[in-house]
Amino acid sequence: MEFDVIGAGLAGAEAAWQLASHGHVVNLKEMRPEAQTPAHQTDQAAEMVCSNSFKSDDPNSATGILKAELERLDSLILRCARETRVPAGNSLAVDRLAFSTAVTSALRTHPLIRWTTETVARPDPDRPTLLATGPLTADPLAEWLATAVGSGRLYFYDAIAPIVDRDSIDLSVVFAASRYGKGGSDFYNCPLDQEAYERFLDALLAAPRAPLHDFDTPYFEACLPIEVMADRGRETLRHGPMKPVGLDDPRTGRYPYAVVQLRQDDLAGDHFNLVGFQTRLTWGAQQEVFRLIPGLEGAEFARLGSIHRNTYVNAPRVLDAQLRVKALPGLWIAGQVSGVEGYLESAAGGLAASLFMRQHALGVEPAPLPRATMLGSLLHYLAHASPKDFCPTNAMIGLLPEIPDGILDHRMLKRAGGLRGLKQAKGAYHRERALAALEAHIAEAKL
Repeated sequence: MEFDVIGAGLAGAEAAWQLASHGHVVNLKEMRPEAQTPAHQTDQAAEMVCSNSFKSDDPNSATGILKAELERLDSLILRCARETRVPAGNSLAVDRLAFSTAVTSALRTHPLIRWTTETVARPDPDRPTLLATGPLTADPLAEWLATAVGSGRLYFYDAIAPIVDRDSIDLSVVFAASRYGKGGSDFYNCPLDQEAYERFLDALLAAPRAPLHDFDTPYFEACLPIEVMADRGRETLRHGPMKPVGLDDPRTGRYPYAVVQLRQDDLAGDHFNLVGFQTRLTWGAQQEVFRLIPGLEGAEFARLGSIHRNTYVNAPRVLDAQLRVKALPGLWIAGQVSGVEGYLESAAGGLAASLFMRQHALGVEPAPLPRATMLGSLLHYLAHASPKDFCPTNAMIGLLPEIPDGILDHRMLKRAGGLRGLKQAKGAYHRERALAALEAHIAEAKL
């Protein structure tokens, strides 16, 4: 069967690869570079614009479980991420350009993928289609979708963090370490004493901000601009992106009052991004304010932060648990426009959509993924959340079904390892159950 995939972001790239790898012809339609977005800079597939991280590699975390499921399903995105990873402690971070180049090469050289550059205003009703146009869906297609599903559009604001040149970082001031020593000394850490923190905070709160065009559009809570977090209280940053706990400065033997972490952004180690420093400050203000951070007094910026508006559908009203549009059975939606948040989750959504589309091609009713899997629980949330309060979600342990009583001895685990030991045991159980459920589903669905 022949499929259309609209959008070559994380979700579209993964879905196109999966469908083609199982013998289906795929028409992959991407509007860049013919039409650009406010956030993208290249014409490459799977371009990562806000961050270069696929989050924690802890095998018992929500993202660790999701990665294990994607590896079992032979994810192209995860494979390319592993091949282009850069040091990032216990997280999986990549060289953005090398990563998108690897994904693009895999798609462009596949004999069953026909890549065309075009801005699609509406899908072809005669061809099964995956809409994976991301949070910056072009207006003509977004307007068509709003009319087709009858639920209108939802928006939220998302922000991008700045990137600095390594050679402009004062290495006599920063220290190399990962939080609690996990993963080696992969981050540069800019230490702030209380006086430096207060001075930085005052400047941050007083700095001019880029105007927003839609004042009623909310921020996405998981990716708030640094200055918006600061608006919520003077200690907020010290308990968020500037949290110093677990980052002992080797020169003092203890952690500073506050810390700004810098994470490697490319394989060569030439660029570092300010972790958690998404911002809507004006570009001039960013250079002034962020140069108040110890170690960044002479910082040269390879990219300054920015803010853009994202789009997603009201998934519980629009989608079923197989990512199909209820009103249009031949149309699937995946990625951030479906209501998941994060690069890893977007790729996972594209992979899931490809499974359902392959079952559709076989003439069988697609079976929902097991709730016990992280991927299945994400899709269950999209289909069954409250439409009134719906907002995008990341992979979270809380989405999984509860562990049955009697499986874990909480008292014994707490005695042995405290609350952290209990948390790890719960994560390990969730992981084992998820992978077992996935294996059973693959066998039953003959995927």
